Order: sequence, then C-alpha cells, then structure tokens
Amino acid sequence: MKNKLIPWQEKPENSKEVLWRYSENPIIDRYAIPTSNSIFNSAVVPFKDGYAGVFRCDNKAVQMNIFAGFSENGIDWDIEHQPISFAPGNTQMIDSDYKYDPRVTFIEDRYWITWCNGYHGPTIGIGYTFDFKEFYQCENAFLPFNRNGVLFPKKINGKYAMLSRPSDNGHTPFGDIYISYSPDMKYWGEHRCVMKVAPFEKSAWQCTKIGAGPVPILTNEGWLLFYHGVIATCNGFRYSIGAALLDENEPEKVKFRSQPYLMAPAEIYELTGDVPNVIFPCASLHSMEEDKLALYYGAADTVTGLAFGKISEIIAFTKKNSF
Repeated sequence: MKNKLIPWQEKPENSKEVLWRYSENPIIDRYAIPTSNSIFNSAVVPFKDGYAGVFRCDNKAVQMNIFAGFSENGIDWDIEHQPISFAPGNTQMIDSDYKYDPRVTFIEDRYWITWCNGYHGPTIGIGYTFDFKEFYQCENAFLPFNRNGVLFPKKINGKYAMLSRPSDNGHTPFGDIYISYSPDMKYWGEHRCVMKVAPFEKSAWQCTKIGAGPVPILTNEGWLLFYHGVIATCNGFRYSIGAALLDENEPEKVKFRSQPYLMAPAEIYELTGDVPNVIFPCASLHSMEEDKLALYYGAADTVTGLAFGKISEIIAFTKKNSF
C-alpha cells in the first residue's frame, strides 16, 4: 500500500521480538456493538482516506456472522450494528447457516471477501463489494468441509488463487494448507498441497494443524504468508503465529518456513476468554517503502488485537530459522 499512514508503534526498548504487541490492546472489545458477545478473527483493508473491514461478531446467542466497519486510523473502529446482507452475485444460491473468520483483498476492480460459510457444514464462501455498503455473494468455492480460505491479492499465471484448509465438521484435530486456482472466481480446481503440519519433534507448536492467515504479501523474496499453527496440549488447543515464504509464480512451493513461532499466546486477553490460548491472524496492513507491518489477530476468540513488525526482519527471521 502507498501514500497512507498505517497503524504503527515503535518496538519497546527492552523487546527482542520480531513481532510486538500494541500497548493499548485489545483494540476492539467484545461488546463493541450492542448485540455482540465477541469480535475477533476479522479483516481490514485500505479504503478511501481510511480503512474498511469485515468483522466477525458473534452475538449473545453465539450466532456467527460478519459485519462491515470503518476507521480513519486503523485502530478505532465504527462497526455496523447489523450484519452484512448479500445480494446474488454470480449465483442465486446464497444460502448460509453462518459466516465467520473473513478475509478481504482488493483484486483489479473490487474488494473480494472470503469467509467460512455454513452450507451443510463449513465451506469457503466468496463475495465482493465495491463500496462496503452493497455486497454480492458468489458460489461457494469448495465442498464442505473446509476453512481458512485466503485469496492472493492478484492473479497468478492468469488465474485467481486461494489457500484453504480442508477439514471436518467439528473442532478439527488435523489440517494442512492447500492451494486452488480459478479462471473466473466461480469454478475451482488444480488443488495442490502447500504445507503440512510439522513433525512434533521438529516444531511442536504447529504439529496438529495449520491454516493460512492474512492475505499473502508479495515481497522480493516471494509471497510472505502468516499462518496459525496449533498444538494439542493437555489443556486443549494452543494457537500461535508463524511465517513462510512461497514462490512468487508457483506458490505451492514453500521456500522457507519458520521453525520457531513469531508470536504465541502470552497476554491475559490471549490466555483467557471464550477460547483460551488462541491468537489467530486474519489481516495485515503494510508499507514496503517504510518496511512496516501491522498485523490484526483474534485473541482467545473474544477480542481483537494488533501487533507490529518490520517486514525485512520478519523475512530474515523466517529464512534464518527455516526447516
């Protein structure tokens, strides 16, 4: 992104971390709109003079849905009180039992949204908007069961590309990252495995399941992908954040992948909440010119946090600690 100040806070003097937390976290409270029980795992993008976003807001009946929101600075958000209502896009079939964990990216002439869509189980829903006021829903990308659908921000070899994690109908105790391609954002194929979970003895924090996080960032080293990794502990699942570098033209090829995590649950708002011990990255803002990254993440499936890092340092860390 260019010519726009992204949210930023300098690294604390005593910190040796590659990613550091915003000192005023969480930036979005669980009760930020009247009906919400929790607001987390949401997506933001530059929009006009500020930012727009699509937010996961579970209500007090714990029904999952997605809501539009706007911000001047990327930190203070005004979220709509009613969920997004979709009109038919490239299909008349827009049935949905629930929507959660959205991602958003601009491709060519519109903002594309992907989310976990309830259609006889979780699958990947797709929609688009030009203005974050009117939204259009398209065909689901895949059969159930699938989660963590993340589009690349441009076509690759003339085709749309999406990462996803085939799963089951429960709280999935497994999961690897795959890529699929589409000529028209309606029909998807050419499915390829990108990354599998790590062996326990090599990198236990990501030995149970992994899933793509924010929209990949194109760098001179390839696509920088943040992802969540999960370990099944005696206290339940624990979600942390890692990074990988994928080949620019063949992103199913992993060039580097971090053995240690970049960030793991540590603060009270990450350790306690509706689902303890979870940090789940879903969006990022970046400036290649300024070498800055702002990473948005869900904390304990309850609130929204923000972390910062230098892109060059994250790439160097990933390359140095690859396995």
